[in-house]
Amino acid sequence: MLTIYSNDHSLHHGVELKDGAISESFEKPLRAETVLARVKATALGDVISPKPYAPSSYVGAHSQRYIDFLASAWKEWSATGRKSQALPLVWPVRGLPATELPQFIDGKLGFFSMDAGSPINSGTWDAACSSANAALTGMDAICDGARAAFALCRPPGHHAGREYMGGYCYLNNAAIAAQHAVKRGASRVAILDIDFHHGNGTQDIFYDRSDVLFVSIHGDPAVSYPYFSGHAGERGIGAGAGFNLNLPLPKATAMNAFEAALHRAGAAIGGHAPDVLIISLGVDTFEHDPISHFLLRTPDYLRIGEIIAGFNIPTLFVMEGGYMVDEIGINAVNVLLGFEGRA
Repeated sequence: MLTIYSNDHSLHHGVELKDGAISESFEKPLRAETVLARVKATALGDVISPKPYAPSSYVGAHSQRYIDFLASAWKEWSATGRKSQALPLVWPVRGLPATELPQFIDGKLGFFSMDAGSPINSGTWDAACSSANAALTGMDAICDGARAAFALCRPPGHHAGREYMGGYCYLNNAAIAAQHAVKRGASRVAILDIDFHHGNGTQDIFYDRSDVLFVSIHGDPAVSYPYFSGHAGERGIGAGAGFNLNLPLPKATAMNAFEAALHRAGAAIGGHAPDVLIISLGVDTFEHDPISHFLLRTPDYLRIGEIIAGFNIPTLFVMEGGYMVDEIGINAVNVLLGFEGRA
């Protein structure tokens, strides 16, 4: 299986507001480096750099004004004389009009953010672009005939919505790849998100569309981040009604319940009959992940890959979460090995 990876991901390493304090982010460069090392150790396949794509390639999944904001945010922040990483301090909550885009960077940060976990520094834009370009390169490989490819994306993407960043995510790599597939002629696309956290950004982007089916298996948002998205009753609106399927699961979910949900997801995907399938591959479902509470074990990821292979659809794997760095490489690559029949 082809892997697409860029060292530019290391240009971004942030902080986050967690447990009432600013601390080093769980989303760190070592995550991607550990996965890459495992890809090479298992001889999964060739590793290439992403092709260059213009920022206009991200529009469609995201709005033009959001892309413009991300591209200029650090320059605007640093122009104020501040040297810290840029974090928002106010958000347009219920009751505020939130229709006018602020002119000052502090207002823009809140306008285009969902949390205080996605800081912007001098390398964030370049890192985010390299991550999105990895997904685009992988989708081009799929559209050109590959059975599967692995976009080793960092920063991750599935919490980034059409006009907001959050949850360590800036550009929604899976959504950008899906939009690219449509532009290249795919009539139907499916995205299956198996990260522990609900892919709220991906849902937001495709919620009113019927050409892209979004299915997510995740921790119950009643007790799990992102809290405000991912309930079973969220089924899409307008043309997208019925094309959004959330399968929330309770704390301490182990493989038997997760596998049952995966088969439900597979039935929905089969009914959609997509030309391509995108897997938002998070392995923070692992039993020892520091910010999640499922109980999947390392061998379970081989089985997940086997089940996804059984869908028999050209598949792009896009790296999302997973924060137990010592095991992230083994667990993520186990999914790919299982898909390849190397379990």
